[in-house]
Amino acid sequence: MTPEGRPGSGSAVGSLLRWGLFLVLPCYALDQWTKWLICQRVEIGTGFNVVPGFFDIIHMRNTGAAFSLLQGIPAAYRTYFFLSVTIIAIVAIFVIFWKAQEHSWMLKIVMSLIIAGALGNLTDRIVHNEVVDFLSFYLGRYRWPTFNLADTYISLGMAGLLINTFFMQKKP
Repeated sequence: MTPEGRPGSGSAVGSLLRWGLFLVLPCYALDQWTKWLICQRVEIGTGFNVVPGFFDIIHMRNTGAAFSLLQGIPAAYRTYFFLSVTIIAIVAIFVIFWKAQEHSWMLKIVMSLIIAGALGNLTDRIVHNEVVDFLSFYLGRYRWPTFNLADTYISLGMAGLLINTFFMQKKP
């Protein structure tokens, strides 16, 4: 660490690697394992009830982004588009780790969640050319779009990033 309290060049890389091993890798592995289980045991378009009237496991495929956004992108460009977005996001997160003056655990956790989610869905796009979704929540006839753990990580990470940015006290 430099005298000004900024991480030195080695500490940012080390911090990123530690958080990668501590949070990114386990979250990514859990996401891929749950998707593998769904692909092995549940036919696409079918599923089963977990909590009546509230939660089902349904094997769906999504060619778009989180919660089925951007499904209209032509297949020829889809993988390249999402690969580019993922690479840009990971580079931006690395830069944030690199330049962060604070050593906020919350910031590191939310960035790690976003990386794990982005890598999880990118892996699906490379392997399946679409994302495996299976978590389906609903109340009556109102159903939330089917999603997966990677989508959850990204959503939690973004919510945490907003909280960190707008509501956490900054040290002088």
